[in-house]
Amino acid sequence: MVDLKALTASVGELDEEKVLEVLNGFVASNPSEEDAQKVVAACQSGMAIVGDLYEKGEYFVGDLIFAGELLTNAINTLKPVLGSGSTASAGSIVLGTVAGDLHDIGKNIFKSMCEAAGFTVYDLGIDQPASAFIDKIKEVKPKVVGMSGVLTLALEAMKDTVDAIKEAGLRDSVKIIIGGNPVTKEACAQIGADAFTTNAAEGVKICQGWVK
Repeated sequence: MVDLKALTASVGELDEEKVLEVLNGFVASNPSEEDAQKVVAACQSGMAIVGDLYEKGEYFVGDLIFAGELLTNAINTLKPVLGSGSTASAGSIVLGTVAGDLHDIGKNIFKSMCEAAGFTVYDLGIDQPASAFIDKIKEVKPKVVGMSGVLTLALEAMKDTVDAIKEAGLRDSVKIIIGGNPVTKEACAQIGADAFTTNAAEGVKICQGWVK
């Protein structure tokens, strides 16, 4: 089994070569899905270190972007052993960063992890108006709608989007999860979403609970 602490440290140090070397070795050892989940968690803990170093001013935005790409590569490397068990889709998710917000690192990490868990993800992209979410919901009839945002103003855009989904008569057919730095329990209630998360792995678990 992989040394999880060392893996976390390597992710925190943005040592992509080391991380992928460890992960490729791990995948080749025919691990259990449970072990694979632990390895994903270790990689995410490394991302938390990156976030802390960014807040302390030791890492910069470029490092955050690189870390997001590193984690996406890590998840893609692990996909074969993250067991989608069956090839049937776990359900579909419409995902996007709300209007006025151009951040996509968190959204992309969540997307990779949802896909690894067997969901079909329709990614609208960044800075998406409510109408884009509504059009996609009508088109693909997802079980879950995910809204992402990092800026405080994203909370207002999330509320506008949820209100628009209600007005379109689509609210009862979907579960809505919001994610990003500014989201809190209070904001979630105010926005009218079903759940909130600031952690991609937790977000995936919530979505899995909804589609069972």
